[in-house]
Amino acid sequence: YRMGHPKSYFSPYQIEALRDGPEGEYLTDRLTEEALTFIDQNRNQPFFLYLSHYGVHTPIQAKKELIKKYRQKTPTKEHGNPAYAAMIESVDEGIGRVLEKLDELGLTDNTVVFFFSDNGGYGPATSMEPLRGAKGMLYEGGIRVPLIVRWPGRIEAGSVCHDPVIGIDFYPTILETADVTRPSGHVMDGESLIPLLKQTGTLSRDTLFWHFPAYLEAYKGGKSTGPWRTTPAGAVRQGDWKLMEFFEDGTLELYNLKEDIGEIQNLAGSLPEKAKALYGVLLKWRETIGAPVPTVENPQYDPESQ
Repeated sequence: YRMGHPKSYFSPYQIEALRDGPEGEYLTDRLTEEALTFIDQNRNQPFFLYLSHYGVHTPIQAKKELIKKYRQKTPTKEHGNPAYAAMIESVDEGIGRVLEKLDELGLTDNTVVFFFSDNGGYGPATSMEPLRGAKGMLYEGGIRVPLIVRWPGRIEAGSVCHDPVIGIDFYPTILETADVTRPSGHVMDGESLIPLLKQTGTLSRDTLFWHFPAYLEAYKGGKSTGPWRTTPAGAVRQGDWKLMEFFEDGTLELYNLKEDIGEIQNLAGSLPEKAKALYGVLLKWRETIGAPVPTVENPQYDPESQ
Protein backbone atom coordinates (compact mmCIF):
# COMPACT_ATOMS: atom_id res chain seq x y z
CA TYR A 1 0.00 0.00 0.00
CA ARG A 2 1.63 3.21 -1.19
CA MET A 3 0.10 5.61 1.30
CA GLY A 4 1.15 5.91 4.93
CA HIS A 5 -2.47 6.03 6.03
CA PRO A 6 -5.70 4.30 5.00
CA LYS A 7 -8.55 6.04 3.23
CA SER A 8 -10.85 4.64 5.88
CA TYR A 9 -10.48 2.76 9.16
CA PHE A 10 -13.78 1.03 8.47
CA SER A 11 -14.35 -1.57 5.77
CA PRO A 12 -14.38 -1.23 2.81
CA TYR A 13 -10.75 -0.11 3.32
CA GLN A 14 -9.69 0.33 -0.33
CA ILE A 15 -6.30 -1.20 0.44
CA GLU A 16 -4.89 -3.29 -2.43
CA ALA A 17 -3.08 -5.81 -0.24
CA LEU A 18 -5.97 -6.35 2.17
CA ARG A 19 -9.32 -7.85 1.21
CA ASP A 20 -12.26 -5.96 2.61
CA GLY A 21 -14.06 -7.40 5.61
CA PRO A 22 -17.69 -7.08 6.60
CA GLU A 23 -18.97 -3.53 6.21
CA GLY A 24 -18.05 -1.48 9.26
CA GLU A 25 -15.22 -3.78 10.40
CA TYR A 26 -12.52 -1.72 12.15
CA LEU A 27 -9.07 -1.81 10.55
CA THR A 28 -7.07 -2.04 13.78
CA ASP A 29 -9.15 -5.04 14.87
CA ARG A 30 -8.75 -6.63 11.45
CA LEU A 31 -4.95 -6.34 11.43
CA THR A 32 -4.86 -7.77 14.94
CA GLU A 33 -6.93 -10.75 13.76
CA GLU A 34 -4.55 -11.31 10.86
CA ALA A 35 -1.64 -11.29 13.30
CA LEU A 36 -3.34 -13.83 15.58
CA THR A 37 -4.00 -16.10 12.61
CA PHE A 38 -0.34 -15.85 11.58
CA ILE A 39 0.80 -16.82 15.08
CA ASP A 40 -1.57 -19.81 15.11
CA GLN A 41 -0.30 -20.99 11.73
CA ASN A 42 3.38 -20.73 12.74
CA ARG A 43 3.16 -21.79 16.38
CA ASN A 44 5.30 -24.89 15.83
CA GLN A 45 8.24 -23.16 14.17
CA PRO A 46 10.29 -19.98 14.60
CA PHE A 47 8.46 -16.96 13.23
CA PHE A 48 8.87 -13.21 12.80
CA LEU A 49 5.72 -11.11 13.05
CA TYR A 50 5.88 -7.45 12.09
CA LEU A 51 2.54 -5.92 13.07
CA SER A 52 2.50 -2.31 11.94
CA HIS A 53 -0.89 -0.83 12.78
CA TYR A 54 -2.05 2.15 10.74
CA GLY A 55 -3.29 3.57 14.03
CA VAL A 56 -2.73 5.98 15.38
CA HIS A 57 -2.76 7.99 12.16
CA THR A 58 -5.08 10.22 10.19
CA PRO A 59 -7.87 10.06 9.31
CA ILE A 60 -8.94 10.27 12.96
CA GLN A 61 -11.64 7.59 12.98
CA ALA A 62 -12.59 5.34 15.89
CA LYS A 63 -15.35 3.05 17.07
CA LYS A 64 -18.41 4.98 18.24
CA GLU A 65 -18.66 3.28 21.62
CA LEU A 66 -15.07 4.18 22.48
CA ILE A 67 -15.48 7.77 21.33
CA LYS A 68 -18.53 8.01 23.60
CA LYS A 69 -16.45 6.66 26.50
CA TYR A 70 -13.82 9.37 26.14
CA ARG A 71 -16.33 12.16 25.57
CA GLN A 72 -17.52 11.49 29.11
CA LYS A 73 -14.04 12.12 30.51
CA THR A 74 -12.78 15.55 31.49
CA PRO A 75 -10.26 16.78 28.89
CA THR A 76 -6.89 18.11 29.98
CA LYS A 77 -4.87 20.97 28.52
CA GLU A 78 -2.71 18.47 26.64
CA HIS A 79 -5.25 15.81 25.68
CA GLY A 80 -8.84 16.44 24.69
CA ASN A 81 -9.60 14.55 21.48
CA PRO A 82 -12.01 11.64 22.22
CA ALA A 83 -11.59 9.99 18.81
CA TYR A 84 -7.79 10.06 19.04
CA ALA A 85 -7.93 8.53 22.51
CA ALA A 86 -10.30 5.87 21.24
CA MET A 87 -7.91 4.98 18.42
CA ILE A 88 -5.10 4.55 20.96
CA GLU A 89 -7.25 2.22 23.05
CA SER A 90 -7.99 0.05 20.01
CA VAL A 91 -4.26 -0.31 19.33
CA ASP A 92 -3.62 -1.09 23.01
CA GLU A 93 -6.36 -3.69 22.96
CA GLY A 94 -4.88 -5.29 19.84
CA ILE A 95 -1.43 -5.53 21.42
CA GLY A 96 -3.00 -7.09 24.49
CA ARG A 97 -4.68 -9.72 22.34
CA VAL A 98 -1.35 -10.62 20.71
CA LEU A 99 0.27 -11.07 24.12
CA GLU A 100 -2.68 -13.18 25.29
CA LYS A 101 -2.33 -15.39 22.21
CA LEU A 102 1.33 -16.03 23.06
CA ASP A 103 0.26 -16.97 26.59
CA GLU A 104 -2.50 -19.23 25.29
CA LEU A 105 -0.11 -21.14 23.02
CA GLY A 106 2.66 -21.39 25.62
CA LEU A 107 5.01 -19.23 23.52
CA THR A 108 5.54 -16.34 25.92
CA ASP A 109 8.83 -17.48 27.42
CA ASN A 110 10.33 -18.13 24.00
CA THR A 111 9.20 -14.96 22.25
CA VAL A 112 10.72 -11.48 22.22
CA VAL A 113 8.19 -8.67 21.84
CA PHE A 114 9.20 -5.15 20.75
CA PHE A 115 6.71 -2.29 21.09
CA PHE A 116 7.87 0.85 19.31
CA SER A 117 6.43 4.00 17.77
CA ASP A 118 7.88 5.46 14.58
CA ASN A 119 7.33 9.12 15.46
CA GLY A 120 5.75 11.54 17.87
CA GLY A 121 2.04 12.25 18.13
CA TYR A 122 -0.26 14.07 15.72
CA GLY A 123 0.03 17.72 16.72
CA PRO A 124 -3.59 18.93 16.29
CA ALA A 125 -4.97 16.03 18.35
CA THR A 126 -2.51 15.60 21.20
CA SER A 127 0.46 17.12 22.99
CA MET A 128 3.96 15.82 23.61
CA GLU A 129 4.58 18.18 26.55
CA PRO A 130 7.03 18.68 28.12
CA LEU A 131 8.66 17.84 24.79
CA ARG A 132 8.71 20.41 22.00
CA GLY A 133 7.24 19.69 18.59
CA ALA A 134 5.28 16.81 17.11
CA LYS A 135 5.36 14.22 14.36
CA GLY A 136 7.51 15.20 11.41
CA MET A 137 9.82 17.50 13.37
CA LEU A 138 13.35 16.91 14.65
CA TYR A 139 12.56 18.38 18.04
CA GLU A 140 12.16 15.74 20.77
CA GLY A 141 8.39 15.71 20.41
CA GLY A 142 8.86 14.33 16.92
CA ILE A 143 11.65 11.79 17.46
CA ARG A 144 11.50 10.67 21.12
CA VAL A 145 9.06 7.76 21.21
CA PRO A 146 7.97 4.82 23.39
CA LEU A 147 10.03 1.62 23.34
CA ILE A 148 9.12 -1.41 25.43
CA VAL A 149 10.73 -4.85 25.10
CA ARG A 150 9.49 -8.06 26.75
CA TRP A 151 11.70 -11.17 26.86
CA PRO A 152 10.93 -13.31 29.91
CA GLY A 153 13.98 -14.76 31.62
CA ARG A 154 16.39 -12.52 29.72
CA ILE A 155 15.14 -9.01 30.43
CA GLU A 156 14.40 -8.08 34.02
CA ALA A 157 10.72 -7.17 34.30
CA GLY A 158 10.20 -3.53 35.17
CA SER A 159 13.80 -2.52 34.43
CA VAL A 160 14.44 0.84 32.76
CA CYS A 161 17.26 1.91 30.44
CA HIS A 162 17.95 5.58 29.69
CA ASP A 163 20.50 5.08 26.87
CA PRO A 164 19.33 6.69 23.59
CA VAL A 165 18.61 4.11 20.89
CA ILE A 166 17.08 4.32 17.40
CA GLY A 167 14.96 2.22 15.05
CA ILE A 168 17.89 1.02 12.95
CA ASP A 169 19.10 -0.87 16.05
CA PHE A 170 16.33 -3.46 15.71
CA TYR A 171 17.87 -5.31 12.76
CA PRO A 172 21.16 -6.24 14.47
CA THR A 173 19.28 -6.84 17.74
CA ILE A 174 16.94 -9.35 16.12
CA LEU A 175 19.82 -11.08 14.36
CA GLU A 176 21.60 -11.58 17.68
CA THR A 177 18.40 -12.59 19.45
CA ALA A 178 17.76 -15.30 16.87
CA ASP A 179 21.44 -16.32 16.84
CA VAL A 180 21.60 -15.59 13.12
CA THR A 181 24.90 -14.69 11.44
CA ARG A 182 25.00 -11.21 9.96
CA PRO A 183 24.46 -11.51 6.19
CA SER A 184 27.59 -10.71 4.21
CA GLY A 185 27.53 -7.38 2.43
CA HIS A 186 24.76 -5.92 4.62
CA VAL A 187 25.56 -2.46 5.91
CA MET A 188 24.17 -2.01 9.40
CA ASP A 189 24.12 1.49 10.81
CA GLY A 190 22.56 0.33 14.07
CA GLU A 191 23.89 -1.67 16.99
CA SER A 192 22.48 -4.67 18.80
CA LEU A 193 20.65 -3.64 21.95
CA ILE A 194 21.27 -6.96 23.68
CA PRO A 195 23.86 -5.51 26.13
CA LEU A 196 21.35 -2.88 27.22
CA LEU A 197 18.42 -5.27 27.40
CA LYS A 198 20.32 -7.82 29.47
CA GLN A 199 22.14 -5.10 31.44
CA THR A 200 25.51 -6.63 30.60
CA GLY A 201 27.13 -3.61 28.94
CA THR A 202 26.70 -0.48 26.87
CA LEU A 203 26.76 0.43 23.18
CA SER A 204 30.00 1.35 21.44
CA ARG A 205 28.62 4.45 19.72
CA ASP A 206 28.16 7.82 21.37
CA THR A 207 26.33 9.69 18.60
CA LEU A 208 22.95 9.53 16.83
CA PHE A 209 21.96 11.33 13.63
CA TRP A 210 18.75 12.39 11.88
CA HIS A 211 18.41 13.73 8.34
CA PHE A 212 15.25 15.27 6.85
CA PRO A 213 16.10 17.21 3.65
CA ALA A 214 12.48 18.06 2.82
CA TYR A 215 9.64 20.46 3.54
CA LEU A 216 6.68 19.25 5.56
CA GLU A 217 3.46 21.19 5.36
CA ALA A 218 1.99 22.73 8.51
CA TYR A 219 -0.96 21.05 10.16
CA LYS A 220 -4.28 22.40 8.94
CA GLY A 221 -5.76 24.45 11.71
CA GLY A 222 -2.61 23.95 13.79
CA LYS A 223 -0.58 26.48 15.75
CA SER A 224 2.07 27.02 13.05
CA THR A 225 2.49 30.62 11.94
CA GLY A 226 3.91 29.71 8.54
CA PRO A 227 3.29 27.18 5.75
CA TRP A 228 5.74 24.56 7.06
CA ARG A 229 5.80 22.27 10.06
CA THR A 230 9.50 21.90 9.36
CA THR A 231 11.89 23.00 6.66
CA PRO A 232 14.84 20.81 5.55
CA ALA A 233 16.96 20.02 8.59
CA GLY A 234 19.39 17.64 10.24
CA ALA A 235 20.25 16.81 13.82
CA VAL A 236 22.96 15.14 15.87
CA ARG A 237 22.85 13.97 19.47
CA GLN A 238 25.96 13.24 21.49
CA GLY A 239 25.45 12.49 25.15
CA ASP A 240 23.11 15.10 26.59
CA TRP A 241 23.84 17.53 23.75
CA LYS A 242 21.75 17.95 20.62
CA LEU A 243 22.43 20.21 17.65
CA MET A 244 19.97 20.97 14.86
CA GLU A 245 20.79 22.60 11.53
CA PHE A 246 18.15 24.14 9.27
CA PHE A 247 19.46 23.96 5.72
CA GLU A 248 17.66 26.98 4.24
CA ASP A 249 19.71 29.61 6.09
CA GLY A 250 22.20 27.56 8.14
CA THR A 251 20.51 28.31 11.46
CA LEU A 252 21.95 26.21 14.29
CA GLU A 253 20.13 25.31 17.50
CA LEU A 254 21.96 23.73 20.45
CA TYR A 255 20.25 22.18 23.46
CA ASN A 256 21.29 20.34 26.61
CA LEU A 257 18.55 17.72 26.87
CA LYS A 258 19.41 16.80 30.45
CA GLU A 259 18.78 20.33 31.65
CA ASP A 260 16.28 21.44 28.99
CA ILE A 261 14.15 18.53 27.76
CA GLY A 262 11.67 21.01 26.26
CA GLU A 263 14.37 22.53 23.99
CA ILE A 264 13.47 26.06 25.07
CA GLN A 265 16.92 27.61 25.49
CA ASN A 266 19.01 27.66 22.30
CA LEU A 267 22.65 27.67 23.48
CA ALA A 268 24.28 27.97 20.04
CA GLY A 269 25.06 31.65 20.61
CA SER A 270 26.33 31.33 24.17
CA LEU A 271 28.32 28.12 23.57
CA PRO A 272 29.74 28.63 20.05
CA GLU A 273 32.62 26.19 20.49
CA LYS A 274 30.26 23.37 21.51
CA ALA A 275 27.97 24.17 18.60
CA LYS A 276 30.93 24.24 16.19
CA ALA A 277 32.22 20.89 17.42
CA LEU A 278 28.86 19.14 17.05
CA TYR A 279 28.27 20.80 13.69
CA GLY A 280 31.58 19.35 12.50
CA VAL A 281 30.45 15.88 13.60
CA LEU A 282 27.18 16.31 11.70
CA LEU A 283 28.91 17.52 8.53
CA LYS A 284 31.40 14.64 8.59
CA TRP A 285 28.60 12.09 8.99
CA ARG A 286 26.62 13.57 6.09
CA GLU A 287 29.70 13.51 3.88
CA THR A 288 30.54 9.94 4.87
CA ILE A 289 27.13 8.54 3.89
CA GLY A 290 26.46 10.91 1.00
CA ALA A 291 23.33 12.39 2.53
CA PRO A 292 21.67 14.84 0.10
CA VAL A 293 21.13 18.46 1.07
CA PRO A 294 18.89 20.62 -1.17
CA THR A 295 20.72 23.60 -2.66
CA VAL A 296 18.66 24.60 -5.73
CA GLU A 297 15.55 26.72 -5.30
CA ASN A 298 12.30 25.46 -6.83
CA PRO A 299 11.46 27.97 -9.60
CA GLN A 300 7.77 27.04 -9.35
CA TYR A 301 7.49 27.91 -5.66
CA ASP A 302 5.46 31.07 -5.06
CA PRO A 303 5.84 32.30 -1.49
CA GLU A 304 3.01 34.78 -1.98
CA SER A 305 0.55 31.92 -2.54
CA GLN A 306 1.41 30.58 0.88
